[in-house]
Amino acid sequence: MKRFLFLLAFCTTVFADVRLPALIGDHMLLQRDVPLRIWGWADPGEQVSVTLLGQTSTAAATPEGKWEVYFTPIAAQSSPTTIAIKGKNQITIQDVLVGEVWVGSGQSNMQWMVKNSTNAAAEIAAANYPQMRIFQVALKTSETPLDDVEGKWEICSPETIPEVSAVGYYFSRELHKHLKVPVGFIRSAWGGTPVQAWTRLSLIEADPSMHWVLSNWRDILAKYPAAKERYDKALAEWEAKKQGPRPAAPMGPGHSHTPGGLYNAMIVPLLPYAIRGAIWYQGESNAGNKFADQYRHQHVSMIRDWRANWGVGDFPFLFVQLANFAPGNAVGWPTVQEAQDKTLDLKKTGMAVITDIGEEKDIHPKNKQDVGARLALAARHVAYGESLVYSGPRYRQVTREGSALRVWLDHSGRGLTAKGGGDLRGFVIAGADKKFVPAKALIDGKTVVVSSPDVANPVAVRYNWASFPDGNLFNGDGLPASLFRTDVWTDAVMPSSK
Repeated sequence: MKRFLFLLAFCTTVFADVRLPALIGDHMLLQRDVPLRIWGWADPGEQVSVTLLGQTSTAAATPEGKWEVYFTPIAAQSSPTTIAIKGKNQITIQDVLVGEVWVGSGQSNMQWMVKNSTNAAAEIAAANYPQMRIFQVALKTSETPLDDVEGKWEICSPETIPEVSAVGYYFSRELHKHLKVPVGFIRSAWGGTPVQAWTRLSLIEADPSMHWVLSNWRDILAKYPAAKERYDKALAEWEAKKQGPRPAAPMGPGHSHTPGGLYNAMIVPLLPYAIRGAIWYQGESNAGNKFADQYRHQHVSMIRDWRANWGVGDFPFLFVQLANFAPGNAVGWPTVQEAQDKTLDLKKTGMAVITDIGEEKDIHPKNKQDVGARLALAARHVAYGESLVYSGPRYRQVTREGSALRVWLDHSGRGLTAKGGGDLRGFVIAGADKKFVPAKALIDGKTVVVSSPDVANPVAVRYNWASFPDGNLFNGDGLPASLFRTDVWTDAVMPSSK
């Protein structure tokens, strides 16, 4: 009986303690200049007070044991401060800074670590930025929305940076150096995952144009028992011999591809946290299937939904266009790249074009420094209102001039150029027969004139329309042009690859 009473008292005490989400902890970084929310759990009805930089806010826990308090906007704070939380117990959060907070999400190229990127040893040794803070969300999926994640805030240092997102680190470092304020980065990414896993399930269910996602997943679940049986057998044989690659587990219940599964587990718990914006590097997993042409709608729908549910307005959303890569799917790759380009029609978006740094046989380009730097350029314009060249040339319109087509481009910066000198590459042209041939392309001011002796009456031009193109159109600020096409043909014939 005594032991029972002791355990009961212990459990009651634990339940009575104010509890905080993982995001509210030592070394955290808060978003400057916006209303802030601190939240957690306590006994129903328990009064909880929170003090931050002279402001004290109090709330009572709901019948479900949840509480939240708000603070008026705070300017950037480079000197560490504390957050005092008091209920039936007291918690002091140490070493808190205030500055810029960004979330980075997507698949493996966002998850890709500093230690695996270009010039890793030197980059790690130099990563001494105590006013940069990193939070990496542990990988998890869920059928229902969760209220917390696993992870902790860490100070950027040579000891902590090796396994941090390389894109996130280089992006944050650029902003920190330029803005001269503390910068926090929250990585919530998982390799090999499709956009639908990061999208709210009820949104997918309510959108008939995305019902193919549900149909596909139902088919996967129906086939899972047989696939699991084959996998178990193959795994047993592999473990007995340890030869060749380890068999891959089949998709099924709890898999990272579950529609809405990553949104539930790795995004929903972040929604109460104030942020400046998000960066996104994803699309590879959607480029390799017959639904690649659906990516634009999926991408835009997800962005709008994140913005609606985060509660900080239409925050800046910046993304990376897929790098050049030769996956053996020359149709789906440029289709997704084009979808990403057209997502720029959505307000407060920006895109880093990296079709000049890809690796033909590796889907993970090691040069993540340029990726982070180009995203930071976009952030400086989209999020911080700077007037600067932040994008490479982008297609605006085309006009016919006899046997040539003149392509008009935005974001020409200090002028157009063929990187490395020589002729422009990557352009093809077609007549009404929809058969594209390699074209001669000449820079004329802020336009490109495209022609071919084999096409007397051209009607369409494409640039870099391949999975591993060799286009070299840049602006004078060193930023590459995004791919484009002036047609909408689905039955066009492209020139044979080399």
